[in-house]
Amino acid sequence: MSPTPTTRALRLGLAPRTRLAATWARFDAARFRLRTGTHLRSWGLAYAAALAGALWFHNHYALGLNATHSLPGTLYLIERGVLPQRGDPAAFRWSGGGPYPAGVTFIKVLAGQPGDTVTRDGATFVVAGTALGQAKPTSRRGEPLEPGPTGTLPEGRYFVYAPHPDSLDSRYALTGWIAREQFIGRARAIF
Repeated sequence: MSPTPTTRALRLGLAPRTRLAATWARFDAARFRLRTGTHLRSWGLAYAAALAGALWFHNHYALGLNATHSLPGTLYLIERGVLPQRGDPAAFRWSGGGPYPAGVTFIKVLAGQPGDTVTRDGATFVVAGTALGQAKPTSRRGEPLEPGPTGTLPEGRYFVYAPHPDSLDSRYALTGWIAREQFIGRARAIF
């Protein structure tokens, strides 16, 4: 077990507060200000540029991590505020429920847009005439899964999908149709 700062100070014959006071007494404020000023004159522009770049990136982009095998790719660059088109990977905030808390970022493919018809033939979901996949009756954990809604996607609602058989997407009532307000933006796989 390594000695604590108190133990080390006592070994040196100093009380902990005395040791801190001794360290602080050696601090040369004038020299610190001089060295800090010199450093900032040399590197200040680089620091300001890095800060401006980080703020710009944060306002326009985000990084998303795909922790499952529902889509290829692990790390995604999310273009904030860009509404994805059909076939684009889309990042959105999970509304909550099931094994995930509200607000978690999900990445799925946008398969249906407002005005598209969503039908179900047995377990197979068809969106705008394209068969996407089958809904499973139970999750990997054995919990029952209710099929998602069918009908015409209303204004501001979208159908999201991923080709993996265990993907939790709009085929299930737990996810349902995604509201436009839930979208973060279009996602691009980095690797």
